[in-house]
Amino acid sequence: MKIVVAVKQVPDTNAEKTFDAATKRLNRTSIENVLNPFDEYAIEEALRLKEKAGADTTVSIVTMAPESGREVVRKALAMGADDATLLSSDALGGSDTMATAYALASAIKHVGFDLILTGTQSTDAINSVVPAALAEILGVPCLTYARTVTLSDGGVEVQRETESGYLRVKSPLPALVSVTKSANEPRYATLKGIMGAKKKEIKTFAPGDIGADADRLGEAGSKTVVSAIAPVGARAKGSVIQSSDGAEAARQIVDFLIGKKVI
Repeated sequence: MKIVVAVKQVPDTNAEKTFDAATKRLNRTSIENVLNPFDEYAIEEALRLKEKAGADTTVSIVTMAPESGREVVRKALAMGADDATLLSSDALGGSDTMATAYALASAIKHVGFDLILTGTQSTDAINSVVPAALAEILGVPCLTYARTVTLSDGGVEVQRETESGYLRVKSPLPALVSVTKSANEPRYATLKGIMGAKKKEIKTFAPGDIGADADRLGEAGSKTVVSAIAPVGARAKGSVIQSSDGAEAARQIVDFLIGKKVI
């Protein structure tokens, strides 16, 4: 079985972000980039599935990033993944969610898969759309927000988190599963794993190498356009209601909520 984990390079959450005024894109070259923390849960789940399934199962990493993304991929390899594929080209710059999903789908189709695992979201975009879009483009079932993942009888079963508990969802393979933070605790890379990662293969492809349609990539292939960027002002101080009369305080709160059209 071949398990593919789609990962993303994201800016360090503690780094100060700036935007390029000309391109209206996040300036990623002046800040430290890291492996998306949500993707670490998907990597860990893939490694646990491999350990249960046996030696015939492999874990491959696929990412879309500049050449600097190699160092981020190395972390996934140090955790225990077998190999990685880096899709890299200037033509990918400015890709929105759908263009990114198409590019990743092209790369994953090229390397082959039985099961795809992803995180639920990325820390820079936080839209949770790519997993579903990726599954749609590849034409496979999509099982989202999984807190457990089990392989059996040629299929996959998950416990899907909901607001009131969880749902049991089953699907035949191939399929895509997005994994939540409650699924596991990602392992730390050992010194042996870090040294071993340096010897593992990272294949690099340009979109043309995998048959991706250039018209569906970058800004040209994006469905959304950034028209303007503005800083968010400081949050205004909230209203505080103080009253020795509980009924009067409650009335003021209700009037406030009515004024805001909340109730």
